[in-house]
Amino acid sequence: MTAVTSTQSTGNGRHGQADPPPQVPSIPLSPEPPAHLQDQSIGALVREASTQLSILVRSEVELAKAEVVAEVRKGVKGSIYFVIALAIVLFSLFFLFMTVAEVLDIWLPRSAAYGITFGVMLLGAALFGLLGYRRVRSIRKPERTISSLQDAVHLARRNGDDAVHRDG
Repeated sequence: MTAVTSTQSTGNGRHGQADPPPQVPSIPLSPEPPAHLQDQSIGALVREASTQLSILVRSEVELAKAEVVAEVRKGVKGSIYFVIALAIVLFSLFFLFMTVAEVLDIWLPRSAAYGITFGVMLLGAALFGLLGYRRVRSIRKPERTISSLQDAVHLARRNGDDAVHRDG
């Protein structure tokens, strides 16, 4: 297995020298096998191939994880603006309800206008609370995923037992 170095440098080295680039394990991409693999047995070649495949899978997982983390960070930073906007809207609702009460004050006594506005606010809160409760109550566990994972575990155990019985 060879190591690849990054072409980017941070430039934080001592006395004006750049830091050496980090070593990253990689799989050789040449059609000819390296000299140390040409005279090896099939078992050694299979072991080398499985090692390289393992490195490739780990590298892909690390890349995916890094990309997801970067995107989640961007999403969190962007969502802060939505939270601020929501807070402003929620504080502004106070003035909307005051306006509704003042408009009702034209036809009704002031206490009745504010009482009606308060009652409408409570009914709205109760309605959305009920809708939220019904939505949360309908959440179920992921049955298909659990079943699939249980099947995979049973299959792995069965294949492991079969391998032990064949080798033993």
